[in-house]
Amino acid sequence: MSKLRESEPFSVAARLRSFVFAFAGLATLLREQPNARLHLLATVAVVVLALVLDVSRTHWLVLLLTMALVWVAEALNSALEYLCDAAVPEPHELIGKAKDVAAAGVLIAAGFAVTIAALVFLPYL
Repeated sequence: MSKLRESEPFSVAARLRSFVFAFAGLATLLREQPNARLHLLATVAVVVLALVLDVSRTHWLVLLLTMALVWVAEALNSALEYLCDAAVPEPHELIGKAKDVAAAGVLIAAGFAVTIAALVFLPYL
């Protein structure tokens, strides 16, 4: 859990602690979210395929940005789910809608990622 406060004076130690919290969040994402583990498998597959096919620098940039978009969408979706569950533990129609819309964001990002992967990789194959 983050202990940094915006009113704290700048310190290198505090900035380094912020990285510890971020990596703890990444570990939580991978440990507790099955879809994040699927994104990890897809990320590894894309990187391996791009290396094997020796894709261009431009294609690497497109693939990296696309993978980052999916990871950011998944992280934000998970963060929203955790917040919703903490704020309103019992079922609530609006909380359900918020979670569904956040999940739709991940679906949209992943769908475009698959399309981009096809556009990048198919000419190499």
